Amino acid sequence: MRMTRTLLVALAIALSVFIAAPVPTAGATQAPVAARPSSQAERLADLRARADQGDAAAQLSLGLAYAVGQGVPRDYEQAAAWYRKAADQGKALAQLNLGWCYAAGLGVPQDFGQAAAWYRKAAEQGDPTAQTKLGGLYASGDGVPLDEAEAAAWYQRAADQGDAFAQLKLGLALANGRGVERDEARAVALFRQAADQGKAQAQFMLGVMLEHGRGAAQDLADAARWYRRAAEQDDATAQLNLGACYELGRGVPQSQAQAVAWYRRAADQGEARAQANLGHAYARGRGVAQDHAQAAAWYRRAADQGHASSQIELADLYARALGVQRSDVEALRWILIAESRAASPEDRAAYAAARERLTRRMTAVQLNEARRLAREWIDAFDRRRR
Repeated sequence: MRMTRTLLVALAIALSVFIAAPVPTAGATQAPVAARPSSQAERLADLRARADQGDAAAQLSLGLAYAVGQGVPRDYEQAAAWYRKAADQGKALAQLNLGWCYAAGLGVPQDFGQAAAWYRKAAEQGDPTAQTKLGGLYASGDGVPLDEAEAAAWYQRAADQGDAFAQLKLGLALANGRGVERDEARAVALFRQAADQGKAQAQFMLGVMLEHGRGAAQDLADAARWYRRAAEQDDATAQLNLGACYELGRGVPQSQAQAVAWYRRAADQGEARAQANLGHAYARGRGVAQDHAQAAAWYRRAADQGHASSQIELADLYARALGVQRSDVEALRWILIAESRAASPEDRAAYAAARERLTRRMTAVQLNEARRLAREWIDAFDRRRR
């Protein structure tokens, strides 16, 4: 998203530059000048002519036009080709955008090594977005050796220039001691700087730190305020946490209805934990009228994402015919799936106990069918994750 904004802003600036012309003053004697291009087609033809003559700014602008489909069909191959011409002349934005093309495989084969090389050229010219992108490659080990200290160093250079995403990334590194010595107070300061710039993920992280008293004094009300600011930007995890604040009365007046409203917003974005919480609300009639069919529907959405506790809850509904038609086969299928994904020995033991209770009343045919369905689901899920 940041890249898209960069492209759009840079394109608007570039186009306004090449069509601008001075306004004659009254009575001034001026030499005849060529009429400036009036139509979009003429402006693009003028831009292309200057680009063909080696004007780096025009080459960059033409690349941007192709990247966003401004006046021409969107064509990433053309965009990358024109970025390269401008990048070879030292245009930092062109180097950044060419690196992005290589990282995303747009207009050129995906090649993180090339992405790193072009990001580095722009980063060494002081471009904060390129510095942050290069830091991200060092953090992931894509195209460069994995080096969290080098990642943090690049984040620092961009953060010092006020780049909100770099402040967020450096804050995360400091909070977790990744590539730098753990320093939660510095992390909070960086999250706050990025949060004040409207960065939703930083607002969420600032809420987390304040809720749990990490790097700053615990302040539940302030945590909830920051969660709300991120949640209002549609950050699903912030919506989940704000819902939990309302459910538990942490920093806000307790309200099951408000909890359900925020869980629903996160659940609609695919947040599995919010879908599970919404399932719980319908199953227990908290903040909504009790509705086991709705509970089953939300548990299934979370279960299909691999959320183990939702798989167990769904199994229980099938076993007791609540909101769904009774099916011991379906119940056992979801128990077996949850058991295979259990996060702790305690969970595995609980799921195994549920399995043992259910299988006592099942036939061999039912057992085999449930096991077949479970294996199929697990195989398909693993393929999707790969």
